[in-house]
Amino acid sequence: MAERRRGAALERALLDAAWEELTARGYAGFTMDAVVRRAGTSPPVLYRRWPDRDALVRAAVTHVLERSHIDVPDTGSLRGDLLTLMRTINETRVRLITVMNAHLAGYYQETGTNPGDLLADAREANGDVIWERAVARGEIAPGRLTERIKRLPFDLLRHEILISFAPVPDAVLEEIVDTIVLPLVA
Repeated sequence: MAERRRGAALERALLDAAWEELTARGYAGFTMDAVVRRAGTSPPVLYRRWPDRDALVRAAVTHVLERSHIDVPDTGSLRGDLLTLMRTINETRVRLITVMNAHLAGYYQETGTNPGDLLADAREANGDVIWERAVARGEIAPGRLTERIKRLPFDLLRHEILISFAPVPDAVLEEIVDTIVLPLVA
């Protein structure tokens, strides 16, 4: 008989099963019962943690983001930090970004959210540190920073990934930073 999973191990198994269901069937085919079957557990075990599909989808996305955690770079310059972070995202998260857009369209319609909402916490945590360091180093004027400008390099990266479903060429990342973002905050 298999050993019973508990605590963090059980939660990881449930979230892994939820992510696998999302990537295999998309949100339209995503059901709590399918996650239960894939995880080899019972409905009460799943529903005790997440009361509905919305909560489970959010938790699964957060789980995948945490599993592929990206350290905030500190290269000594805003340009270096932005490019390093964007390159890391570009190397590690293309599939995640593609899945979140292609497979979760129904989720966004049903909940009134968008991919940016699901990525907001991770993006803001990483991005804010980069911008704060740049202000502290005197590289940018704090008055020039808006929330939209802070999101801009990552929104443009996501857009490039979604129009190609592939990693973005490094020259494009440099163009985003050098010709669009840095002039806005200089």
